[in-house]
Amino acid sequence: MFKKFRLFHIGWVVILLGALLAHFIQTAGDVTIKDLRFTGTNGQTLSGLLYVPPGVSADNKAPAILAVHGYINSRETQSGFAIEFARRGYVVLALDQSGHGYSDAPAFANGFGGPGALAYLRSLDIVDVDNIGLEGHSMGGWTVLAAASVMPDGYKAMVLEGSSTGAPFAADGTTSWPRNLAVVFSKYDEFSQLMWGVDRAQDAPSSPKLQAVFGATEAIVPGQVYGDIAAGTARQLQTPNTTHPGDHLSPEAIGYAIDWFAQTLDGAQPLPASDQIWHWKELGTLIALVGFVVLLAGTFDMLLAAPAFAGLRTVSLENPSDTAYVKRTPKWWLVFALSAFVPVLSYYAFLYWGGLLLPASAILPQTITSQIAFWAVLNGVIVFALGFVLKGDKVEGRGDIWRSLLIALATVGIGYLFVLAADFLFKVDFRFWVVAVKPMSLVQFKIALVYLLPFTVFFVLALRGLHAGLSVAGDSRLVQYASNIGALALGFVVFLAFQYGTLLFSGHLFSMNEPLNTVIAMQFLPLLAIVAFLSTFAWRRTGSYLPGAFINALFVTWYIVAGQATQFPVS
Repeated sequence: MFKKFRLFHIGWVVILLGALLAHFIQTAGDVTIKDLRFTGTNGQTLSGLLYVPPGVSADNKAPAILAVHGYINSRETQSGFAIEFARRGYVVLALDQSGHGYSDAPAFANGFGGPGALAYLRSLDIVDVDNIGLEGHSMGGWTVLAAASVMPDGYKAMVLEGSSTGAPFAADGTTSWPRNLAVVFSKYDEFSQLMWGVDRAQDAPSSPKLQAVFGATEAIVPGQVYGDIAAGTARQLQTPNTTHPGDHLSPEAIGYAIDWFAQTLDGAQPLPASDQIWHWKELGTLIALVGFVVLLAGTFDMLLAAPAFAGLRTVSLENPSDTAYVKRTPKWWLVFALSAFVPVLSYYAFLYWGGLLLPASAILPQTITSQIAFWAVLNGVIVFALGFVLKGDKVEGRGDIWRSLLIALATVGIGYLFVLAADFLFKVDFRFWVVAVKPMSLVQFKIALVYLLPFTVFFVLALRGLHAGLSVAGDSRLVQYASNIGALALGFVVFLAFQYGTLLFSGHLFSMNEPLNTVIAMQFLPLLAIVAFLSTFAWRRTGSYLPGAFINALFVTWYIVAGQATQFPVS
């Protein structure tokens, strides 16, 4: 019996080890983290994590920093910055922007949530209101600019990470606003056109927009301080060697923010910028994420042993079902190539059409989720159609629909309980970088119920094609997993390697007008690998594609909805 529960136990042990590591790192030095809900502008409920260093009180006030993530991220994405700021004695409010995380929708409303968050931070009796910094990444930069525009005397210094004073805030040709500004714009930032009006991020120092902010007429010299900190007119440009989303994983980018606030705010501890520990927290949440995937597989295996689901286990692990091919033939390789590359070749076009046809509404309130769902359904139909044209020798493996659905609900439900427990006990989610599994709010749960339908259609069609259409007799376990991961993810590996190879050598993406969708595509790699693993695991034990399809539909819908922005208010 223990053998049946072995993966389940390994999963929760790995989760516990990762969550503990992440928790101890983010609270190192007795930092306290509080999960907040507070009222912002126009009655909007905002969410944030408040990092409070030890010894801070109303009688011993501390400098403070408002730290804000970018578009379609959440408050935890800023943890690298927040951890290092808090270690140096700053009170840190890591905000969920409007319509992101647990803050009320819609996105972009009420100054992105920035004015309300700054007002709340200033209201805390533990904060030295004469020493407040603002730090924002990407659209988070526009969030802190919105706060600065409403309260021009409410802060002392600002760091724009991968952001600009471009739309919706135009530079006025003076250095009076924003106050004491550092621009950290990476050498390989994908959004250089949007932010500073240049094709290559390396050309940002020569951007007329940036020069206007600096009050300069020549190219800005990185690292040089322009203006006067005491007068609030100081300016500095730093150009770390990373990409736009890479700012979150860059000790260099985080170090520049630390240095700027050390120069412009008073009252912090003088730890050098090179003294950073946040990467251990990132490792901890990555370990927890791996443990979560193992836990889902182990939970499924454990449930199969229960009498209610025992009937699903109808095949041996080494011969999971009647296979579609006796061996790999030219036709198999053609189907494999189409499975891997059609989804990525259709990626930009289908997302574009989805945005046109499915604008944010009360029924489909998340624009990017709608676009991804549109892409998914069309690709599912394409895979289904190809199955009739290029089918293998046998295309079966449907199995018991209702028991497959019930075991999927139980599997993902148990996994969700572990995510809730980690959030409650340790205030961590399961993540690496921008790939995050986190609890949903009640509103997000309602939204997920709507998007579950198209994602279920996709996974039923796509995984039918994967398992019933590409399985090969005699494949070992390793070959089977590798083949299925390749069929789902190889296209995106090649696509991203090409895009970022072009960025590395030319200074800009090959698809210069698609920086957001290219960055979003990064998440497809780990997500599709997880999908292939879980689906193959279930297929090998049941000979049916349905349990894996339902598990992945539930998991991926939850993952996407919890991590996306909500553009239409939903009650």
